[in-house]
Amino acid sequence: MIGTLHLVGVGPGDPELLTLKAVRLLGAVPVIAYPTTGEDAALALEIATPHLNAAAERLPVAIPMAVERGPAQAAYDGAATAILVHLRAGRDVAWLCEGDPLFYGSAMYLVARVGPHAPVEIVPGITSLTAAAAVAGRPLAARNEMLKVLPAPLDDATLRTELAATPAAAIIKVGRHFDRIRMLLAETGHADGAVVVEHATTPRQRITRLADFAHDERPYFSTILCYRGTEAWGETAGAGA
Repeated sequence: MIGTLHLVGVGPGDPELLTLKAVRLLGAVPVIAYPTTGEDAALALEIATPHLNAAAERLPVAIPMAVERGPAQAAYDGAATAILVHLRAGRDVAWLCEGDPLFYGSAMYLVARVGPHAPVEIVPGITSLTAAAAVAGRPLAARNEMLKVLPAPLDDATLRTELAATPAAAIIKVGRHFDRIRMLLAETGHADGAVVVEHATTPRQRITRLADFAHDERPYFSTILCYRGTEAWGETAGAGA
């Protein structure tokens, strides 16, 4: 009997924010696979470790952090091959994914590679976006307002156009793009209602108004929540952070 690949969202950082289903599966599966990088090592594994089957075999997969897509795609090819060896032997595998597997997650690359050959089950998780809103204590949007999720690596023209058409936005993948994003938010009128959330739900968590960031500071693992709407909560967004 062929095993099942479980793509498990482990949430934004706090080990207590996994779902009951995720905890049950991780405590039972015989093989735990997870991505590793040279920057944050294996964050998904770090988050999930308190809930793992202690006897499970661990299968780390090195994912190159390069702009070119080729090396990472090759890594996922290798991951799928290694995972399928276990599945064909009847062993279930859990792939750990930060946040939610299908919200800018690595799991999407395994669905296409493993799905045609073995059962795949997706266990959703809490995203960094909703975690950031929760710890900042502010809505993402209100009533009939639009909310746009915008990756910071997009070019200036695209970001400027998208921001101009929305009262509320969440900027993700900020990293080295912070200075450029700050300037764009000032142009579009979103800066005054913007808050930067770093390492949400972890011991390193920090919440700062965008306006209070020193010009030589560069938050890396962060999300920027910004608002230019008319709801009353927007007037005090990020207060007391």
